[in-house]
Amino acid sequence: MADQFLDTKGLNCPLPILKAKKALKKMASGGLLEVHATDPGATADFEAFCRQTGCELMESGEDGGVYRFVIRNV
Repeated sequence: MADQFLDTKGLNCPLPILKAKKALKKMASGGLLEVHATDPGATADFEAFCRQTGCELMESGEDGGVYRFVIRNV
């Protein structure tokens, strides 16, 4: 279970990434952030974000047009 949940449904790039970055700054190292998004580009965006920041993309998937990501903070 994630330590924090972030709902970015209805927001387009780059807002889901920016809101996730802001939430991760407030979290402890090793904390888990779960993000839900509806932007189809979010998958590529969160993969790139994790590569660039060193955060770990623990889970990702899509169900009914909602993309779900679980990110471990560094």
